[in-house]
Amino acid sequence: MAARFAPQPTYASADVPVPTNRPPQPTGTTIRRAKTLTRPERSVAPVPLINPQSSLTPSASGTIQTGSRSSGFDPWRLFAQIVTFWAPSCLLSSLGGLKDKGKIQAWREKIALCFIIAILCFIIGFITVGTQKVLCPETSSMNPSRYSILGSLPGTLSILGILYNVTHANSPASVNLDQLTLKEPGQDITPYFYRTASQYSACQGLKFRVALDQPCISATDCPLGAINASSTFTQLDIQETTLLLGYDWDQVAALPNYFVIDGAVLNMNPYMTQHPSPVASDPVDLAIRTILKTQASSSGKDGTRLFYNRADILTAVPCLYQRYYAGNIAKITPGCFVSSLFLYVGLIVILALVPCHPDTSHLNRSAISPAVMPGGANISVDNRTGTAPWAGPHGSKKLVKAIPTRLPASSSTTLLPEAAPVMSLTQIGAELFAICLVTCYSEGEDSIRSTLDSISRTTYSDARKLLFIVADGMITGAGEKMSTPDICVGLLDADPRFGNPMPMSYLAIGSGTKRENRAMVYAGHYTVAGRRTPTVIAEATSDKKPGNRGKRDSQLILMNFFSRVTYNDRMTPLDFDLFRKIHTLMGVTPDFFEVCLMVDADTKVYPESLKYLVNCMHHDQMIMGVCGETRIANKRDSWVTAIQVFEYFISHHLAKAFESVFGGVSCLPGCFSMFRLKARKTTGDDWIPLIVKPEIVREYSQSEVTTLHQQNLLLLGEDRFLTTILLRTFPNRKMMFLPQAKCRTVVPDTFKVLLSQRRRWINSTIHNLMELVLVRNLCGTFCFSMQFVVFMDLLGTVVLPIAIVLTYALIAGMIMQPPTTFEEAIPLMLLVSVLGLPAVLILITTRKVVYVFWMIIYLVALPVWNFVLPVYAFWHFDDFSWGETRKVEGETKGEGHGAGSGTFDGSSVTLRRWEDWERSRLRKLKREERRRRDFDRMHPAARSPYGDGSDTYSFVSSEDDHYGPQIGGYNENNAQFPAPPVGLFASGHGADGNKVVGGAELEAMLESGFDDDESPQRTPTSTMYAARYQLSDNPSQQRLMSYASSDSGSRTPPVQHQPYGTRIEDRSRTGERYGPLGPLDPGEKF
Repeated sequence: MAARFAPQPTYASADVPVPTNRPPQPTGTTIRRAKTLTRPERSVAPVPLINPQSSLTPSASGTIQTGSRSSGFDPWRLFAQIVTFWAPSCLLSSLGGLKDKGKIQAWREKIALCFIIAILCFIIGFITVGTQKVLCPETSSMNPSRYSILGSLPGTLSILGILYNVTHANSPASVNLDQLTLKEPGQDITPYFYRTASQYSACQGLKFRVALDQPCISATDCPLGAINASSTFTQLDIQETTLLLGYDWDQVAALPNYFVIDGAVLNMNPYMTQHPSPVASDPVDLAIRTILKTQASSSGKDGTRLFYNRADILTAVPCLYQRYYAGNIAKITPGCFVSSLFLYVGLIVILALVPCHPDTSHLNRSAISPAVMPGGANISVDNRTGTAPWAGPHGSKKLVKAIPTRLPASSSTTLLPEAAPVMSLTQIGAELFAICLVTCYSEGEDSIRSTLDSISRTTYSDARKLLFIVADGMITGAGEKMSTPDICVGLLDADPRFGNPMPMSYLAIGSGTKRENRAMVYAGHYTVAGRRTPTVIAEATSDKKPGNRGKRDSQLILMNFFSRVTYNDRMTPLDFDLFRKIHTLMGVTPDFFEVCLMVDADTKVYPESLKYLVNCMHHDQMIMGVCGETRIANKRDSWVTAIQVFEYFISHHLAKAFESVFGGVSCLPGCFSMFRLKARKTTGDDWIPLIVKPEIVREYSQSEVTTLHQQNLLLLGEDRFLTTILLRTFPNRKMMFLPQAKCRTVVPDTFKVLLSQRRRWINSTIHNLMELVLVRNLCGTFCFSMQFVVFMDLLGTVVLPIAIVLTYALIAGMIMQPPTTFEEAIPLMLLVSVLGLPAVLILITTRKVVYVFWMIIYLVALPVWNFVLPVYAFWHFDDFSWGETRKVEGETKGEGHGAGSGTFDGSSVTLRRWEDWERSRLRKLKREERRRRDFDRMHPAARSPYGDGSDTYSFVSSEDDHYGPQIGGYNENNAQFPAPPVGLFASGHGADGNKVVGGAELEAMLESGFDDDESPQRTPTSTMYAARYQLSDNPSQQRLMSYASSDSGSRTPPVQHQPYGTRIEDRSRTGERYGPLGPLDPGEKF
């Protein structure tokens, strides 16, 4: 076997589908289905996130061997060791209680992650608050927020460059301060105060006239009091403000005797009044007159270069500052400019989100497929030939024999080598075959019943949906009297043709001996309000707890099954049992299923939701996953549920709606999401496997994880991890959010359970986004890309604690010191915009004012969401248990899923292809029939143990019975039961050969009555319900069997019994061929 599957350089051997169009074998019988995958999509798969394989050769169990992590240099482990150098392993083992090396390493990695988060929080805090304080401190004279431009603030005058409020000033007789402020608010009145030359220390020792002159002489009278006496300002009743006087360059150029040195505006009017003529041998006087008299006023009269380039007058600059300072040029320094730029850009971005938010109203038009026409007819298909994807590359293969009554399901029909069924896409129509997966763990009967009721009552046809219920283990929920599997089975209206199920082995998630598990498959219908929905229940048969591997194992039962069906890969006994029962219930084989709805057992689906989701998938083949809106069913139970209402709302209509613009919703919630099993190629003759792709299934089924990062990826958030690996594998496909599809779910109603749930969600989110941000070829480019959105989402998650701290610090600062300028008010405007944007979103999308009330409750609880929950989650990075979210009887915290001992070699689980299982089943039926005839011949009066045609009482008499117990003790084609339903009609079946009467003619026929003897009623016999395929020991004698009689005479169709819960409407019209969803011909017009 190992030689057959030699390692290949670019793909795993399991990716290669086994061809199903082989010629018949020379001996024995050949039974095969129609091909399901002929040319799989070829691409280089991304490196697995967990345990990359060291070899592509599968082991005996079908698993891929993983490489050892102990070899090689791991920089992350080294970094964790450096950060936690202060905590030796011996100390952690003795005092910390961490006995296992893996736990010690997980603790070190947790501390390293918390260290990185703390640094990121510090950086964000510095950018938010520290940048402005460092680049543009408030105490700096160059801070533009401290200046008031000359003439801009009425009722003020400036003294030594500081603005004073003079609105209530007591003006002396010689100086009218009110007239001065009316003439030019903010003008410099320093020359009016009494000063002496000795007051200016910077002028001592200088020989220039600007330093020696007394400020106040007869030529420059100083009518006001001493400038350095506080009593002067008290008598004048003027109050100092916190603002400085600022000038622009045009004002300096227009003011007489004003000039600038290094940004400081100097009022030289007192000096020019004392010295109207030049002072001889005074270089400072010459420089001043040069600037004031000869320099052009348009230059702004800047003397900085003149004074700083001459050493003989440079010493006079400090003196000029002290004596003649009148204010500063109100310029913006580079640091203040950058700080202001951050504020304005943030304001523009936030305010732009209000009109540019993702408008979900257009989805009412685009999400519903335009191919859905009245009557359900699909007249717009991508396939030009009209043949099904599984009909072969050319779509030219026909049935060997026309079927007059109905088309047997393609995948279980014994065909001649050149035969394959032709199925038009219009026969499938817009109602794709959908499987609804419901995973149950510890929910009660009421919760499970309400979920199944909601799915069964959806407007989607029962003939096109299948309930697939998986009980996660033989466990009993806390407070429940019955186990979860018993509750599920008790709700099922079992189909008697399947009898009592047998435990079937399959490969489960687990290590060691827990790799093998067994499950029993119950099949029947779920009945509610007149609806009968085909239902399959998979129940793990192990003891309490060991049978449970978590939701991931339940999902993988389905994913592995459809992956093997799609690739015609080797099946486990459980897979073959599922195949037979699904085929019998639905009338088609599992090959026809294209989409899968995943729902939790505490979720109620709205009636129209399933139809919306399927139509969204049908409308765009590039969509590989779509989720709807999840609402809260118990919103008023407690304050814990109340604070979650608005959080759920914005997580869907804000976060997921925005991600949906890029076609990359980063998390499809497991409680209500639909995934595409496989997509149709544009040529229409083959499939592109998506969620059933072997790389996806293999990576999602990993059970042995070693690092903290891997365990957070795989064990805490299966939903997000599945979305992550799908986006990594198919980055060009879409993950969408559809607001029209709605459901209600039960959320935690106690804070302890909420804390445990959000710990798992937050940690899983961080680790998944760390992987998703590395995917380069997502939609968009640079800042307008899904990769940038993921990065911002990751950064925003880890800095939540510092964000809420800064928010409350901003609020406190605004209360203590209200803003006085626009720039000071920008942070407050940003806060109001961020908190008020959801309110605008409510009014635009839902128009429900009640959500404003829930928003207020959410804002009050912001410390819980942004500080308590994230900090708790960060500190529990090394906690991989599910905690209090789903408690069961007898469970303690920390019990793992799938941890086992021993060695699993894979030989205990039989893996065979479908045709091999089917061959064994048909041989078994022949043996049982032969034994029954022999027993009846030998004991005519005795009751035969083989009377029902099943192997319930089978005796092992030959080697052929080796697979008997693994096939199942039932015969779905037993004549005592009605025939299985018809899943699809042949294209030739319709009203072509029938007479259609009008209403008047029908009324006349009813009045006259019918002749009962004209068409004698035939009593159905067992031959009418023979198996859809019969087997001959000679391959050359194989032929396709139909439900019609095999007599050579007239072939009268048998009486068609209505299957359990199947209702087929006769919508035939004259001249038109109808299927279950409308006209079969795409060109047919209404």
